[in-house]
Amino acid sequence: MISRQISSELSATAAEFPVVTIIGPRQAGKTTLARMQYPDHAYANLEVPEIRLLAMSDPHAFFSQFPPPVIIDEIQRVPELLSVIQVLADSSRLRGQFILTGSHQLRLQEAVSQSLAGRTALLRLLPLSISELEAAGISRARDEYIHQGFLPRLYSEKVDPTRLFRGYCQTYIERDIRQMINIRRLTDFEHFMRLLAGRVGQVLNLNSLTSDLGVSSTTLKGWLSVLEASHAIFRLNPYFENFGKRTIKSPKIYFTDVGLASYLLGIESSVHAGRDPLIGNLFENMVVIEALKSRLNTGKEPELYFYRDNRGNEVDLLFRHNRQLIPIEIKSAMTFNPEFVKGITQFRKIASTAQKGYIVYAGDLTPDLPDDRVLRFTEVESIVRDSEL
Repeated sequence: MISRQISSELSATAAEFPVVTIIGPRQAGKTTLARMQYPDHAYANLEVPEIRLLAMSDPHAFFSQFPPPVIIDEIQRVPELLSVIQVLADSSRLRGQFILTGSHQLRLQEAVSQSLAGRTALLRLLPLSISELEAAGISRARDEYIHQGFLPRLYSEKVDPTRLFRGYCQTYIERDIRQMINIRRLTDFEHFMRLLAGRVGQVLNLNSLTSDLGVSSTTLKGWLSVLEASHAIFRLNPYFENFGKRTIKSPKIYFTDVGLASYLLGIESSVHAGRDPLIGNLFENMVVIEALKSRLNTGKEPELYFYRDNRGNEVDLLFRHNRQLIPIEIKSAMTFNPEFVKGITQFRKIASTAQKGYIVYAGDLTPDLPDDRVLRFTEVESIVRDSEL
């Protein structure tokens, strides 16, 4: 099994809280993480109909069968259990007695905030990171990562990415989406996801999507919320503090697994990924999510943004740390070009808190620059780590 970087944060929070809740997309490894770290805990999966029925009909009988310490999968399926967990947690001084997992962020967070406020730590687990894979002795080229993605099963079972993501989408749409919203035609939602994949790394334009799909902007906002709540996408917001009215205010959308975006675009091999017109956007998607993983794996808020104004000045990614801004340019090229620093140099002229910048690209050479640092895309985690030293 591949060791997960969030494990130390899970141990720390379980030592301080009676309940730890792990959220994240399906197949990201939440259950595997919990069961590897706490092998002596009882285990209950609320996706199993008879277990779910017992939990709904008789919570006390459920906890007689699955007494704490216990791992409970997909807790949002039976939110009624949370009030019982509150009582059990309050009646004991023991910590780490309940490890909960869930895939639906909004529904779960709402239920947790009502029943377990102050009693649970909330961790967010995304698919494998490049640094986790490399620590396990697994290394891939740029286009292989983009095509294959980072779901654990792809590496533990060597599943074909196209088959895995086909089943993933069918399960996700048929089960999760139907549970969260009422969609008359699921094909419309599938088309929406494919259109989003074609717009990764672009500023979100709801009017364009409305025109392409023939649905209202209100409906699209609801669909975006569902994708975000189920951790399928990540909304990267613009940074516009003190920069005036010229700044773009709409977010960018990225998929939490670039392999899913590639599948939705019809990319069936790493060779096709490298030749795809959207290779730059997909590469940016991968790097942004790697930065997000590095923050979430240490239990931190993302603090990630981008900058763009209506004059064409932009920085692909901003990391805010201790009220300082670290600008990051992302380039899919395999050959370094001095022009890559242009956006960072311009940004430093308008942002007094901007620090040394980073250029993340797909090449092997990392030339020394006077004001900025060049990194391979496999080293994204070091940006966050170095800033916190």
